[in-house]
Amino acid sequence: MKTISLDVHAHLAPIDAQALARIAGVQWQSDPPRLVLDGHAVGLADLFFPDRLLQWMDTHAVQRALISVPPPLYRQQLDAEAARQWADYLNDGLVDIARTHSARLSALLHLPAEHPDVALQALERHRGDDIEGVALAAGGDARIVLSNEAYAPLWQALDDRGAFVFLHPGACADGRLGAFYLENLVGNPLETSIAASHLVMAGVPARYPRIRFCLAHAGGAFTSLVGRLERGFDTKRPGVGLDVERPLLAAARMYADCIGHHPGVVQLARVVFGSSHVLFGSDWPFPMGLPDGMPADDVGQLTDR
Repeated sequence: MKTISLDVHAHLAPIDAQALARIAGVQWQSDPPRLVLDGHAVGLADLFFPDRLLQWMDTHAVQRALISVPPPLYRQQLDAEAARQWADYLNDGLVDIARTHSARLSALLHLPAEHPDVALQALERHRGDDIEGVALAAGGDARIVLSNEAYAPLWQALDDRGAFVFLHPGACADGRLGAFYLENLVGNPLETSIAASHLVMAGVPARYPRIRFCLAHAGGAFTSLVGRLERGFDTKRPGVGLDVERPLLAAARMYADCIGHHPGVVQLARVVFGSSHVLFGSDWPFPMGLPDGMPADDVGQLTDR
């Protein structure tokens, strides 16, 4: 079995029953284990037990994993103060889990992207902690427009740290995708594409070159659409700024995980991002992740900047 040095896309949900009891809109139920968030039950029990992730890693020869909270925990409807409190709870829990299992797990802080100022506060709060990077929702809320200058202080702070920034889709708000599980199957890659396109067309990767942006799910739809962005650049389409780095050059600065669900999609990701920038990701423990035992052929290695 081939050894996998790093999984950049693994999820855990930190559970502190006493702390959760003090947070409005949240209820922890231990038997069976489930977390009820604003009336929605999250019952995938593997999320709540780090030891289960470690056992899976041992089975599949994964040496280390970056842990982030999954979209059901984003709670993107919260106002700024409630979002700050919730991010503090999640990040304290992730850091504690990573500290307990420091040889195997590293935390990606949850930054509430719908509140750029709160996201910056959440990052600064853990300045002294040994964290691997951060996770941001690619979408799920109309306020998340990553080309907006409101994010500039956050990008600068992340650039100063040479941070790994994992962009993961949140909920898709397109009502047409309510049937057939399309809000996940189609909505998730769509949200990632919108977020990455805003970053590229605004020149963010070139302005903040030490940020290592990583796109979930093999880059989502962005992987197949970046050539169209390039064509818009070539033909000087209305609204396209020509004073920024070309889309294909900007994409080559980014990373993506290998969860493409088709060999051709993964190969296209290698063409767009570069073979060394397509990293192993499992999406553990969700069913839409990699099937158990799928080999991680030719994945790249995350490097520092």
